[in-house]
Amino acid sequence: MSILNDLSEFVQKGKAQEVSDLVSKALDEGLTAQEILYDGLLKGMGELGVKFKNNEVFVPEVLIAARALNKGTDTLKARLVNLDVESMGKVVIATVAGDLHDIGKNLVKLMFEGSGFEVIDLGTDVPPDKIIEAVNEYNPDIVALSALLTTTMAAQADVIKALEEAGIRDKVKVIVGGAPVTDAYAKEIGADGYSEDASGAVDISKALLS
Repeated sequence: MSILNDLSEFVQKGKAQEVSDLVSKALDEGLTAQEILYDGLLKGMGELGVKFKNNEVFVPEVLIAARALNKGTDTLKARLVNLDVESMGKVVIATVAGDLHDIGKNLVKLMFEGSGFEVIDLGTDVPPDKIIEAVNEYNPDIVALSALLTTTMAAQADVIKALEEAGIRDKVKVIVGGAPVTDAYAKEIGADGYSEDASGAVDISKALLS
């Protein structure tokens, strides 16, 4: 359907007002909120995620597209409230204790949201006990941990250890990422997955939950 293709294109181009207008038009034409969300908005963000992974677009384009996506979902929200839209899963995301970097974390969050995940963002410099509290409160499927410094990488291991000590490690999948983090390090600390980029984090999470 061309209106959904147009929606996908406008999301990728970051045209927020056009996205909002098209969402309203699609609803007026009788498309369901689910069709608009999955086949228009999220499809566009997903395609942009692939381009980002292939270095065809960069961080600014992703951020602008995310704003357009959010504008579209805001327009949809009134209808979505009445729909049982199936979530892909729930993610608690945080930059670990001692680390104040958030650009990578925010990109991963955007990619998760753009793929239909519900995301609880705990922010930066988050100690293990706060992550334990969030797991108990929100019951997520995934805990995603970011660290941008070699000095803060160890805090990812601290979180996994804290989950084990709290007796809830088997309730969640833990994925890790960040500039100094490697696949070997992820395995060493007992994480379930590692990605070097934002869209890869979504792919790994989908694989872990399937």
